[in-house]
Amino acid sequence: MDNVKKVVELLKSTVPEHPYKSREPFRVLIATIISQRTKDEVTYTVAERLFEKYPDPESMMNADPEDIARLIYPAGFYRQKAKTIKKVSKILVEKYGGKVPDNIDALLSLPGVGRKTANIVLSRCFGQDVIAVDVHVHRISNRLGWVNTKTPEETEQELMKILPKEYWRDINELLVMFGRTICRPTAPRCDKCPITEFCKYYKEKKRGRVG
Repeated sequence: MDNVKKVVELLKSTVPEHPYKSREPFRVLIATIISQRTKDEVTYTVAERLFEKYPDPESMMNADPEDIARLIYPAGFYRQKAKTIKKVSKILVEKYGGKVPDNIDALLSLPGVGRKTANIVLSRCFGQDVIAVDVHVHRISNRLGWVNTKTPEETEQELMKILPKEYWRDINELLVMFGRTICRPTAPRCDKCPITEFCKYYKEKKRGRVG
């Protein structure tokens, strides 16, 4: 537990802030849907372009899905996501009065919303103590040796056991930026890493057990 806290505090003092600043629930929800299988820099650019024209659920539900698709291109699966975004917006208007719900079950009932997306909305927009596990969090938690898991869902459950609750809300953005700048999927920059002394991957790499 002490080492986990040391790692988080070291990363908080060295990792750059997440570039997407919005805390507005609808924008965060839609941007996170767009982000699936899409590079972060593409997500931020196309999300803001979309919101300039359709800033709320009411305008989005009435949009032509082809126009939504055009605005979010080149996000991955942009045509499919456009249809999902329109459906989500319609449900928000008709069932929730145009507001994004602040509970996990309601969020998970929306098209295209899984646990990662739901927990990002709950932590970032509603200040709830939940852990959003995306590919960065899953990969880095395993690399560090915090967990030994096969799926993001397993990682979420294991992190809840070892990570102090005060860090739950922030761990996603922290590890996302760490994963983008240092602990990359391939060729991680271990020479630039501030937490190698706590890293299982690095210790095994030094022993010649990993490439």
